[in-house]
Amino acid sequence: MEHDYEVIVIGGGGAGLSAACAAAELGASVALLEAGTTVGGSTALSGGVFYAAGTTLQRQAGIENDTADDMYEYYMTLNQHRVNAQNVRKLCNASADAFEWLVECGVEFKPEGLYKSGIESVPRGHSPAAAGAGITQALEVRARNLGVDIALQSRVKRLHMINGVVNGIQLDDGGIVTSAAVVIATGGFGHNKYLLNKYYPEAASQGDWAWCISANTCVGDGLEMGLDVGADLDGYNRGLLLPTPGFYRNLDVMLPSWLMLVNREGRRFVCENIEYAVMSGVISSQLGGSAFAIFDEDSKKNGKPDPQFAAYYDSGFLTFNWSDDRIEEQLTTGKVVKADTIAELAEIVGILPRALENTVCEYNASVEAGADAQFNKTPELMRKVARPPFYACEIKPAIVCLTSAGLRMNENAEVLDKFGDVIKGLYAAGEVTGSVLGERYIGGGNSICNAVVFGRIAGEHAVSACRSNNN
Repeated sequence: MEHDYEVIVIGGGGAGLSAACAAAELGASVALLEAGTTVGGSTALSGGVFYAAGTTLQRQAGIENDTADDMYEYYMTLNQHRVNAQNVRKLCNASADAFEWLVECGVEFKPEGLYKSGIESVPRGHSPAAAGAGITQALEVRARNLGVDIALQSRVKRLHMINGVVNGIQLDDGGIVTSAAVVIATGGFGHNKYLLNKYYPEAASQGDWAWCISANTCVGDGLEMGLDVGADLDGYNRGLLLPTPGFYRNLDVMLPSWLMLVNREGRRFVCENIEYAVMSGVISSQLGGSAFAIFDEDSKKNGKPDPQFAAYYDSGFLTFNWSDDRIEEQLTTGKVVKADTIAELAEIVGILPRALENTVCEYNASVEAGADAQFNKTPELMRKVARPPFYACEIKPAIVCLTSAGLRMNENAEVLDKFGDVIKGLYAAGEVTGSVLGERYIGGGNSICNAVVFGRIAGEHAVSACRSNNN
C-alpha cells in the first residue's frame, strides 16, 4: 500500500526530533508535525541536562567505572521498583549511546557541566553549553539535512486507522496524511486542567498554586489520541512537582539552601540543599503536604542564590525570588509573614511555639559548631535564625515540571492496549508516555534522556516494522 510517508512524527520537542532523525537516518521518508510556531517543545525551554552512565565525558573526568547496571540499580532503588523494569533497563543501557549521538549531532557538552544532578554517588548529569535549546537546534538542523518534512502550526486532530492498524493522521482541517507508522511525541498535559484532575490529582490538588513550566502546546492531545484508539494508561498520578513559595509565576525552582525548612510539627525534616529531584516528594509526605521556610532579618537582607546555581541566575535562565525587595513585596500579599519572636511567628503559621523554638535553637547550635547535627547540611550554606524580625512562608510542591502519566509502551516504544497487545503502527516517546519515569525523578536530565533514548528507539522500530510488513 502506498503512503504519503513511511513515518509521521507528531510533536517537535526532544523526543519527536530524535524520532524523526532516527527514522530518516535509516532512509525513511518522514514528516514531523509541530503545533507550535517553532520546534523545540519543552526540551528547548529546559536546562537540557542529559542523564547518562558510561559516557566519554565521564571518562574524561576520570570516572572510569560507571555503568548502565549502576544507573539501573540507582533508578530502580530510588523508585522502590515501582516502575517498568524492562523499559528502565533499556533506558539505562542506551543512555551513553544516546549521549554520544547528541554530540555527533553537534550538541556541545562541556566537562565542567558534569555534575551530580540527583542523589547518586557519581556525576551523571551532563549539561549542554546552550541548555535545552542547544539540543533541539542541533536536532532540527540534522532533521532538515536528512530531508525530514517539518510542518509548523500543524495540530493533529486524531489518528487514522484502517482495520485496527494506525495508518496516518487527520489534521484539524480534516485532511488525512497517510503513513506506515506514527510516533506520538506531543509532550505532557500540564496545561490541561481537566487532564491534571483526571490523571495527576496530586498536582491538581494544589489549586491556584499549581502552574506549569512546560511548552504551552503541552495540552495532552497526544495522550487523548492514543487513548481514543485503545491505548492503555500507565503511571497514574505521577510527574514532577517543584517546590515553590508561590511568590511569582517565573522560573525559580531552587529553594535557597540558607532557608531552614520545618513541618507543621515545628521540626526540620530534610537537608535543605537536597536536590530538587527528591525535595518535593519529601515535602509532600509531611503533614498537610507542605512545609514552612524560616529565616531571619540577616538572611532577608543578604539573600543570594546558591553558588552552584549562580550561572543559571546570571544567564537569566532562572529568576531569583528571595531578594530583600521581593520578600518585602510578599509581606504585603501575605505570602510572607513576620514576627518579633520565634514564638509569635509559630503562632501565626500554626506551629507549636516551643517546638519551633527548640528547632531554631538546635539549628543555630549547628551553625556555630560548623556541622549540621541532624542532616549533614553543607556548613557554608547554613545561616543562623537569630536576628529579629523573623520570617516564614509556606512552601508547596506545586510547579508542574512534567507529567508522567501517559501511554503504556514496551521497550521498543510500541504503544500497548489494556490487554498488553501492540497497537500496530503506533509508537510513542517522551513525556506523552507513562512507562519510564517513576514516582521519583532520579535527577536532572531524567526526562531529556527518556525523550532522546525512546525517541530514537521509536523512530528506528517504526521504520523496521513498516519495512518488514512490506516484505
